[in-house]
Amino acid sequence: MSDNTFSTISTIIKNRRTIKPFIMNGSKIPDEQITELLELADWAPTHGLTEPWRFTVYANPSQFCHAHAEMYKANTDDDGFAQGVYDNLAQQGDKASHVIIAVMQRGNLPKIPAFEEMAATACAVQNLLLGATALNLASYWGTGGMILKPAMKAFLNLRDEDEVMGVLYLGYADEQPKGIRGVPLELKVNWIK
Repeated sequence: MSDNTFSTISTIIKNRRTIKPFIMNGSKIPDEQITELLELADWAPTHGLTEPWRFTVYANPSQFCHAHAEMYKANTDDDGFAQGVYDNLAQQGDKASHVIIAVMQRGNLPKIPAFEEMAATACAVQNLLLGATALNLASYWGTGGMILKPAMKAFLNLRDEDEVMGVLYLGYADEQPKGIRGVPLELKVNWIK
């Protein structure tokens, strides 16, 4: 690999940002670009070639968002229900182009720990997010609302051993936030020579 290749990938990694869906502008991403991002996701590392990542793509985000809000309503008792949460879930994707649910589908090799399957799926998601950054797309990886609850597993017809890894909102944004790191790298790394 050349220095130019390293520079390109370094720039993409350093420029990847979380952009909340309400900041997106509502413009549509061509489905072909979403397919290209999913192809990048498919190149994640995978122990034992289990390829545990699975994706459900909503080209109409409001379809998922309304179902998500109704799931919250159906699974929350009256004392815990908040109309603001319901409204936020129902409208969260109004300005997004696509919503993608990322799932770790546990493989049939019991010798491979579940955390490795989750890590592989997280790598697939990161590949997708980095590809989105390279295409100047806005992205948000969320786990709020009902995403990590049993009701979402039931909604997606998942098995007990499968895990929802989050919901990705993709779209366009007119502004990109600046990136920061609050802890210096030297406090996160211990060199042993």
